[in-house]
Amino acid sequence: MPDTPPTRRPWRTVVLSPHFDDAVFSLAATLAALPGPTAVVTVYGGAPAPGAPVSWWDATCGFSSAHEAHRARVAEDAAACARLGVEQIVLDHPDGPYAEGPELPGLDTFLAALPAGTDVWVPLGSNQPDHENVRLRATRVLAGLGTPLPRVYADLPYTGHLPEWGTEAADKALAQSPMCGLAYQDLLRTHRTTVLHHVVPDDAQWAAKREAVQCYGSQLAPLAADHGHFLARTGPLRAELVWSLEPVEPHAPLEPAC
Repeated sequence: MPDTPPTRRPWRTVVLSPHFDDAVFSLAATLAALPGPTAVVTVYGGAPAPGAPVSWWDATCGFSSAHEAHRARVAEDAAACARLGVEQIVLDHPDGPYAEGPELPGLDTFLAALPAGTDVWVPLGSNQPDHENVRLRATRVLAGLGTPLPRVYADLPYTGHLPEWGTEAADKALAQSPMCGLAYQDLLRTHRTTVLHHVVPDDAQWAAKREAVQCYGSQLAPLAADHGHFLARTGPLRAELVWSLEPVEPHAPLEPAC
């Protein structure tokens, strides 16, 4: 069974994954290279309410019931985290179709219990309201605690459709893209960003990432229908990007740092 804190652990890095699979799709190669211990925390990981009808997405993935989908996805996530050598943490907020509102009290409690010095990573939120909600909520909570700003990672496959993705021009292109970059542009209104990790996996890293991604087998066919050649080396998972943040004054230039 997954761990369901709040509890205090000596993790060096905690990565907030809105749903099962987001952190692994976005960061598998980066996570495997980080000095541990590292935890991947699925924020919308809670079980649906008893009797909840299956969501359109879970039905598209082949599930007959909401609870069947939840059990399978927890197991998929556990397998992927084990492959990457990171700890699986599951919070109890139900996924969007099964949720009752945008509040995330379990996330607040979890973040407040982290030891000082824990490095927290949050998703950018490209075209995904649940992802953006996690970023904004976590950033507010950490600011209220007086702890350092989180790192922000580009969530894939959504950001990965940028034509410049995987190149040194990706950062600046994202700041101008009307398709992939709206969340990044919103972030730049309040923060200066600096690229902390830019990983284009080599053959060995890609093979390990592909194996971790394939643990989420129930999701792959619908994602391929929406995102084309999802698992191709040249597809939207082909690179990983993480930024550090620095707050800026309202009158300061709002652009990514070189």
